[in-house]
Parts: sequence; C-alpha cells; structure tokens
Amino acid sequence: MTRTEILARQNALIEAARAAGRAMNSEELKEFDELQKAFEAIEAAEAADHTEDTQRAVAAERERASEINDLAREWGMDDAKKAIEDGTTVDQYRAHVLEAVKASRKPVTASATVTTDEADKFRAAATDGLMMRAGMNVATPAAGAQEMRATSLRDLAIECLSREGKSVNDLLRMDSTDLYTELSRQFYNPTAAFPAIMDTTIRKSIVDLYNKVPTTFQEFTTKGSLPDFKASADHEYVIGGVGDFLLVPENGEIKADKPSTELLPERKLDTYARQFSMTRQAFVNDDIGFLTRVPGLYAASAKKTIDKQVYGILFNNPAIFDGKTLFHADHKNVIASGTAPTQQAIQAAILQMQKQTDQFGDPIYMTPKALIVPMGYEFDLAVIFGSTQVTGSANNDVNPLYNYPLTIVQSPVLNALAGANACPWFLVADETSARGIQVDYLNGNEVPTVRRMEAPGTLGFTWDIWLDWGISVRDFRGLVKNPGTTL
Repeated sequence: MTRTEILARQNALIEAARAAGRAMNSEELKEFDELQKAFEAIEAAEAADHTEDTQRAVAAERERASEINDLAREWGMDDAKKAIEDGTTVDQYRAHVLEAVKASRKPVTASATVTTDEADKFRAAATDGLMMRAGMNVATPAAGAQEMRATSLRDLAIECLSREGKSVNDLLRMDSTDLYTELSRQFYNPTAAFPAIMDTTIRKSIVDLYNKVPTTFQEFTTKGSLPDFKASADHEYVIGGVGDFLLVPENGEIKADKPSTELLPERKLDTYARQFSMTRQAFVNDDIGFLTRVPGLYAASAKKTIDKQVYGILFNNPAIFDGKTLFHADHKNVIASGTAPTQQAIQAAILQMQKQTDQFGDPIYMTPKALIVPMGYEFDLAVIFGSTQVTGSANNDVNPLYNYPLTIVQSPVLNALAGANACPWFLVADETSARGIQVDYLNGNEVPTVRRMEAPGTLGFTWDIWLDWGISVRDFRGLVKNPGTTL
C-alpha cells in the first residue's frame, strides 16, 4: 500500500468507531497499529533513498569538478571555477577547451614527398621501352623509355644483373645460354629486376590486347559477378504476380494481396587456363615480340573462347533450367520456318518477342535490342533499316523498319558452326525487359590473370594465365530464334 492509502484506511477506522459512538475495538486497534508500522517503514525507505540520491549527486558533482579542473590544468585554462559554478558539463567544457586551443594555434600544414626509388624508375622505363619496341602504343611513357626501347634482351639482362651487384665484365664474357641460366636462378628472388620487368610487360600487354579482341558476345549479353565457384541457385528472386488494384467503395475494406516469387536459374563459375614459357631460344634470338605477342594471343584466346561458348548456346540450343531447350515451342521464342532476315521476318520476330508474358502470366513491355546474324547479310540489312520505303514496292509503301533502333551484330562464329547447313539468326531483348544470356566473372574480373611460376623440368621462365567465368541462360523470353537458311 502507498502512504496515501495507509492514511485513508486509518481515517476510515477512526470514523467507523466514532460513527458507532464507541472506541476502536481490539481488532481495529491491531489493524491501525500494523498500518502505522507500514507507514513508518515507507518513510524510512524514502529517507534512505533520499540519502543515497544525495550521496550519488554529491559524488557526481565532485567528479565533474575534478575533471573540469584536470582539463583546465592540462591546457592552461583559467576559467575552471566559473565553469563549475555555472553547472557546465564535462563534455561542454572539453568542447570549450578544444575551441580555445584551435583559436590560439595556427594550423600546421604537413607535407609529405613520396619519392620513386631509382630501381622502380628503371623498371618502369624498361617496361615501357619493351612495349614500344614491340610496336605497342604507350600513352604516357616513363622517363627514359625512349632510350630503353632499342635495348636487346641480352643487354637488358646485363643491365639488371649489374645493378644487383654482378660484375659487368663477367656478364659480358658470358654467352647468351649462360646468361639465361643466370637469369633463371633469380626466379625466387623478389627483388630481381629482369623477371619483374617481364611480368609487368606481359600484364600490360595482356590488358591492352584483351580489350582489342573483336568479339561480339558482349554486345548482347549481360555481365555479372560471383564471389566463388559454388554452384548455387541465384538468390535474386523475381517478385511479381501481384493482383490488379481493386476499387474500394466508401467505407469499404481493402483486400490483402500476396506477391508471388520465383527463383532465378543457377549460375556457376569454372576456371579456364593455359601455360606458356619464355624459352632459351627466344632469349638468345632476342625475340622481343614474345613478351607481348604470345601472352596477347592467349589473352585473345580466352576472350574468343567465351565468344564461341555464347554463340554455341544460341546455335546448339541446349536444355536450360526448366529442362526444355532454350528455343522451344513452349517458350514461344522460335519461328516455325526458317528464312533470311527479311523485313517481314524481322517484324515477325519482333512481334513474337513482344507477345511474351512473364513468369506470372503478366505481359512484358519488351524492347528489342539487337539482331544477331551470321556474316553475309550486312548489305541487305543496310537496305532494310536504311530505306524510307519498302524495297520493291510499287506504291512506295512506308518502311516500318526505317531507322528502327536495333543494333546489328554479325559474327563469323555462326557461319563456322553452320557450315553448309542453314544458319539461324536471333533477336535479343534489352536486359531491362528480360535478361537472355549472362556471362559471370569471379569478383567481376574479366581480364586474364598471369602468374610466373616454376615448372618442373623446364629451363627458364614459365607463366600461368587463367580466367574464371561462367555462362548461363537467365531468361528465354529475351531471345527469339529464326532457324534461318543456307548462305
């Protein structure tokens, strides 16, 4: 009971006895005494709490004053007493001290000069010089690269070894085979200049040449990234199947709806690799093109392999995530009879694509993006998309495909796959409408990685070159196939 309730009960006992014209009986007296004891216990507890609160407040105040005095002594402030009397908190006084210190001191501008080590300058000049000598374009050559571009591999090796303490006279007396053997011993030396220069030159040439490979798969596929090699379903759910908005009458009830979801197809990465070596013959023959040409060929091969695999999926029509072939009557993405990409055939493919519905039966607002054709239709397509009137029309009919926003992608890979047989062609939708084929890379890295390593039984320098990728069909609705005809 609270103190108020106790007092109310005691008063009630007194009034009850007075109304009856008598004194309180023994039971009422006993209850009155128990209530009085409870009242005194409450007062004692409140007094104790008040004492504890007072003690805590006094301790907090002492701590506040002590911390303010400490800050004032540390930073030479003379207003600690005033801050304590004004009730300033420690945080407020600390901010006040900081502002006072800032105002009394000029900012110090720290300058750091990063110098490039002479060894790094030499390696950069040698790398750019080798690339320029091999005929590659170097946008901003390092200082000294022009002078290094005429240096042979033998002279470069002697320069590198002499900088590392070897006798120039001894190096000059070595024939090229002995010098190459001496260089090979530096494989595990992390500070060795010659292998480091070769590594950097190879990496730069790989990036440069890889980007120049004239593949076409990237013009109509989407690019993705995966963090590991585990085969797992794509956890990017498609959300859809929501109901249409319903009319709500006055004071009517809004009906609940639950969207449907569908898991997208599985994606998986694999590793593709090759190995190449700088042979002793290449060094002796001063084959400077090895450092750019051979790695570049392997880099190009990696990109061409992806190109072939993508077109192989289109041409070979494999089974996909639902167990049916990519182009299937149930998928509504294949034209029944093959023709060349004429005006009528292209329009039929566009209409076929635009009639697609999504996983939940709702219409898709499809935007055709690219027309994928084999080599041989370039000039016919130029007429189809560049003429204002239908070709051969006696009435000058308007050409609906004039300047139609389709990218024409031609690939000789389709011709090679078809041989003497009918060669199909394809229509691909914009990825915002429906994803077709996707190429995934490990952590988004689409340029091959190169690593120098030691191969058992191999005399000299050996490199591994690899790239991790995976190709998957994300949605058949973004593709339409015309079986084509023979070329």
